[in-house]
Amino acid sequence: MTAMAAGWNIDDFIGSMTAASAHTTSAYASDIKQFADWIARQKIKSPNLVTREMVRQYLSFLTTNRQAKRSVTRKLAAIRRYFAWLVRNKKIKADPTTGVRTPSGTGRLPKVLTKEQLNALLTCQDPEVPEWKSTRDTAVIELLYGSGLRVSELCSLDIDSIDARNNTVIVMGKGSKERRIPVSEPSVGAVKSWVKLRREVVHEQREGVALFLNSRGGRLAPRDVRRIIDERALTPTHPHALRHTFATHLLDNGADLRAVQELLGHSDVATTQRYTQVSKERLKSAYGASHPRA
Repeated sequence: MTAMAAGWNIDDFIGSMTAASAHTTSAYASDIKQFADWIARQKIKSPNLVTREMVRQYLSFLTTNRQAKRSVTRKLAAIRRYFAWLVRNKKIKADPTTGVRTPSGTGRLPKVLTKEQLNALLTCQDPEVPEWKSTRDTAVIELLYGSGLRVSELCSLDIDSIDARNNTVIVMGKGSKERRIPVSEPSVGAVKSWVKLRREVVHEQREGVALFLNSRGGRLAPRDVRRIIDERALTPTHPHALRHTFATHLLDNGADLRAVQELLGHSDVATTQRYTQVSKERLKSAYGASHPRA
């Protein structure tokens, strides 16, 4: 047992598991010691300082390091039982594992668009498409990729949501949380071009403040955005892939995880952390394809 884990009363906890088999108690002891050591690296010395967010970060750490879902589930069970024991014995007041679940889903990594796929989305190849539509569609895609917006956030933008002088956009995210996000130069240019042509599709004043409009002059809806993507994509592509690509490209180029979390509007850093695995896989792929002794 490490010096840090020694203050966690792990032996006392294991001793309380009188009905468990030797194999189970050994596995639980190992799992909790590993967790205690990981917590110690976060400069936390006592189990009563562990928060729910820390437990979630640990599970995300295990997942991104390719721990099998079954192993992660077992480790959480051990940690949950340990903290329940601490609460029962009045060693801590609150159980930080309450409400924590193992990562859901199949573990598939978010899809990241290739350079060719991205270029196709940003370019209108059909000369029959009206100029206002091609200009609007390019602005929509530039913002989805350039600022990592959710489709719902993009559709809710008003004309005054974009600050072209400071290259920022104000969006209303999940839970009615407002955030200000940087906007790329290409996005600003595309939006300015669209605004000049926007009056061509404004038929009614009821949606006069909406930034993006459909052909009937109403506010652009998520289904309209999916149609825009379908019309330009080389292969079937979900609009959210642009958000995935935004996050992965930032991490590929050294952006801080917490900064990316803030840009995406994630309340839990564990949600953002899955993109670090995408970056690792991309690096491995680049190494395998490029290094002469890979």
